[in-house]
Amino acid sequence: MKALITGASSGIGLDMARYLATLKYELILVARNKEKLEQLQEELPTKVTIILADLSIEQKVKELYALTKKENIDVLINNAGLGDFGYLTDTDINKDLELINTNIKAVHILTKYFVKEMEKKKEKTYILNVASSAAFQPGPLMSTYYATKSYVYQLTEALYYEEKKKNSNVHISVLCPGPVDTNFNDVAHVQFSVKPLSSSYVAKYAIDKMFKEKMLIIPGFKMKLAKFFSRFVSDKAMLRMIYKIQKRKTSK
Repeated sequence: MKALITGASSGIGLDMARYLATLKYELILVARNKEKLEQLQEELPTKVTIILADLSIEQKVKELYALTKKENIDVLINNAGLGDFGYLTDTDINKDLELINTNIKAVHILTKYFVKEMEKKKEKTYILNVASSAAFQPGPLMSTYYATKSYVYQLTEALYYEEKKKNSNVHISVLCPGPVDTNFNDVAHVQFSVKPLSSSYVAKYAIDKMFKEKMLIIPGFKMKLAKFFSRFVSDKAMLRMIYKIQKRKTSK
C-alpha cells in the first residue's frame, strides 16, 4: 500500500505521514523543505520517498504527477496550502497568486490526474483533499484563503458524487477542520482567536474517516455545531460575524 502526501513537512501533513506509517503504508512525501522531509524520512518506520516541489508552480505540479503516476498510489492526500491575512486591497498580489496556485490549481491538477489513474484499479483507492471550515462562508480579512478552500470543498464533493454514479472504486473525501495547531498561523501572519485542535488528532481522525468512506470530514464537535447553525444565519449577519472573528486575530 502506498500513499502520496503533499505539504508533508509540517502540521497535518506530517502527522498524516506518521499515522499512515503505523498502518504500514509506503510513503511519497512532497514539500519544499528538504531538511524537514529528510528528518521525517529518517524518523518513520516505513519506506519513504521524498520529493522537493513548489506546488505554486504549475509545471512543478505536472512534473510531480509524471514522477509518481506509475507508483501505484492507493491514497492521495492534497494537503499543501497557504494562507494570508489582511484587506484584499492591502495584500500582495504575488502572494495572492501563489496562494491560489497552491490551494486551487495544484489540488485540481493532482486530483484530476490521479482519479483517472485510480479508476483503472480494481482495489479501493482514496483521495483526501484538505480544505477548511473556511470553505463554508466568505471570510473578510482572509478573503482569498476562504475562497480557495470553498473551491476545494465544492470540487471534492462534486467529484465524490460523480465517482459514486460511475460505481468507481475511488473514494473521495474533503477535510474541513477549524483552527489546528500548526505553523499555518505563522505563514498567514495570524494567531487563532479560539483554541485549536492538535494536528495529530485531526490527522488521525481524518484518515480514519476517509477509510470509512466519509465524504465530508469535520473534526471537533464545536465545528460540526457551527456548520449546522450557520444555515440559519443570513449572509450579511455571517459576514459581520466572520469579520469580528478575523479582527480578533493579531497581525504579526
